[in-house]
Amino acid sequence: MLRPSLRKPDQMRPVEIETNVNKWAEGSCLIKIGGTHVICTASVETQQPLWKRLQNKTGGWVTAEYSMLPRAVGVRKPRDAMLKDHRAAEITRLIGRAFRAVVDMEKLGKHTIIIDCDVIQADGGTRCASITGGFVALSLAVKKLLADGRIHENPIGDYVAAVSVGSRGGELILDLDFEEDCGADLDANFVVTGGGKFIEVQATGESSPFDASKINDMMALAAKGCADLVALQKQVLE
Repeated sequence: MLRPSLRKPDQMRPVEIETNVNKWAEGSCLIKIGGTHVICTASVETQQPLWKRLQNKTGGWVTAEYSMLPRAVGVRKPRDAMLKDHRAAEITRLIGRAFRAVVDMEKLGKHTIIIDCDVIQADGGTRCASITGGFVALSLAVKKLLADGRIHENPIGDYVAAVSVGSRGGELILDLDFEEDCGADLDANFVVTGGGKFIEVQATGESSPFDASKINDMMALAAKGCADLVALQKQVLE
């Protein structure tokens, strides 16, 4: 089946990452994956989160916040609705988990890094773009901590990227845009390390249940897409 964008089944949309787009943040980037554009910033606080201090825990913390601007979508989304957005809360937790999986909190010291992912234009795959761009912002913030002598070892153990894979008309496709996402029979998001290991798999049979063999094929396609994204991350971070 021909994709609306005329891409091949295993072809991603064009990806661009521009770093240092925010004057104040310790790390920042603008990531564009097709029509999805996300600004990612990493802010460093020189103390642990309150819960760690109250429990006398050692090490730092990495967390995230995700949101969409009112006109990131076709019909304006009021700002007060954003405060009750359960989808945004779920994506926020996903992003935080993705980064914590590759960060050594002891090496981070008593620092908290907050990754803000703000979608300025949405056309499918906003959570995946947020993770891929957010990792770049996180890496830049860690580089600054190292350069300033505030930490002495890199706490990041591997790269992290994310991509969607779906089934449309019985065919597996990589990196779904909004139109494809709406018509997918099966939709999944994969968070993958630079070493090819999976941090998280989110899959939903939109129209019918699916079997394990389908997921295995989707994981292989996602690994390919994330490998390309990691290659771009390495390029912009060098």
